[in-house]
Amino acid sequence: MSSRHPSFWRLWLSVLAAMFGVQSEKNRLRDFNSGAAWPYMLLGLLSVVLFAMLVIAMVRWALYLAGA
Repeated sequence: MSSRHPSFWRLWLSVLAAMFGVQSEKNRLRDFNSGAAWPYMLLGLLSVVLFAMLVIAMVRWALYLAGA
């Protein structure tokens, strides 16, 4: 695996770590030196959208169970 083109799973883990604020300095530097920012931005946007959809679904389910 080339350090220039991280795998999908490494991208995913980097995005999740950054979202939770636990990204290590070593990994942050690796990500910033990978050359392309668009995969991180695209995966970050997708992660935020999926998270929002999950929260909405959970609230609707909770309201359904509460009879509201």
